[in-house]
Amino acid sequence: MDSAVKQMRPEPQARFESPWLTETGRRIRDQVSEIVPMLRDTAAEGEKLGALAPQAVAALSELGVFRLTLPTDFGGLALGARDTVEIISEVSRGDGAAGWTAFVAGGLRNMLTFPDQAVNEVFADVKEWKGPIAAGASIFATKVGDARKVEGGYMVSGSWHFGSGCKHAKWIGVGCDYELPGGRKARGMAILERDQVEIVDNWHVMGLKATSSNSITVKGEVFCPEHRFMDMMEFPRRMDESRRRYKGFASKFDGRGLMLVTNLSVVSIVLGMARGALEVFIDMARKQKPFNLPYDRVADMASTQVIAAKAYGAIRAAEAVVLANADLLDRHAQEGREIPMDLEQAMVMEAVWAAHSLDDVIGELQRTIGSATASEKNPIQRFARDTRVALLHGAIRLEPMAEIYGRLMMGVAPFPMFGGGLPDPAAAGKA
Repeated sequence: MDSAVKQMRPEPQARFESPWLTETGRRIRDQVSEIVPMLRDTAAEGEKLGALAPQAVAALSELGVFRLTLPTDFGGLALGARDTVEIISEVSRGDGAAGWTAFVAGGLRNMLTFPDQAVNEVFADVKEWKGPIAAGASIFATKVGDARKVEGGYMVSGSWHFGSGCKHAKWIGVGCDYELPGGRKARGMAILERDQVEIVDNWHVMGLKATSSNSITVKGEVFCPEHRFMDMMEFPRRMDESRRRYKGFASKFDGRGLMLVTNLSVVSIVLGMARGALEVFIDMARKQKPFNLPYDRVADMASTQVIAAKAYGAIRAAEAVVLANADLLDRHAQEGREIPMDLEQAMVMEAVWAAHSLDDVIGELQRTIGSATASEKNPIQRFARDTRVALLHGAIRLEPMAEIYGRLMMGVAPFPMFGGGLPDPAAAGKA
């Protein structure tokens, strides 16, 4: 397996060393590399638990993986886009669910837009917490919970879906519809304490089983104080203000830059799983004897060699897109420049296309190596399942993102990336 890993990670002098990959980012990425075998070995246990195995959570927490983009004000690492995607991709090379949980932890930035009182409450013990300290559920979805104004805050009720990381989290962010004075409907975000909600045992899925992406529900109503509730119409402005509130490079990104880091983080999970699948494929091919053909090893078959080389090329091409876009985001952040809308949509399209191309790559690797990969103990089948589920996420679904960018190409008024789930400021102004 070591020789396969070396093939997928060229020697440093053979690859471009980005100026945006920091010493901290490189160190954590390399430390994660050392625990990739453990992440891969504990992935099956995580699937049974419906959450990451304790050993994996402890190791990733120790390395600071769940604090990658948290400002240094709270003991975070405040890393940029290049550092983040390299680390998350390396985690995912071991286990896609672990990479997904690391990505989810980056969603902590949503809660950094709240008033200081709320932020200080949420991140009070983040350095000692094992796993992501907060999770979100149905914040940008088309269907959310409800809230009603009361003295000192809001009463929150409802159910929310896809609460990735909820089994590890101390705080849960949820989306809520509520009524403003005058009867106009609005969307809000509430931060609830973990013991205010119940986790629904309904994350029974084909892949990413260990991400604990369960639904969340509230029995009756629970109280959310004023300082832990925000109207989502204020979200873009508050995201932008975060650049001046907090310390560290991760706080330099504008609103579009932050959304693009999210997009690239999801794509980097798929990239890491494709790398992992090719490594396992090479290792198996060198050990197995073919069923149909008279070769000593599957590795001696010309078809195997062609598939391996094509997979390598596709993975490196996808990597080039992800890393180039990450560097571009870091450069804009460093120079204090905002990301224009047309550039945002182009970068999303490029990254999403790259991610979906890797679904076919992993499938072809599995078909080529054969029935041995059907075993639940084999990592390739898990990479295949986890990749397919990751690509269903709204942030990287191919056809909707292609329509968004295609409109721009055709000169038709474009949609925002989350046009279905966020309030339209222009429409609100006309109400």
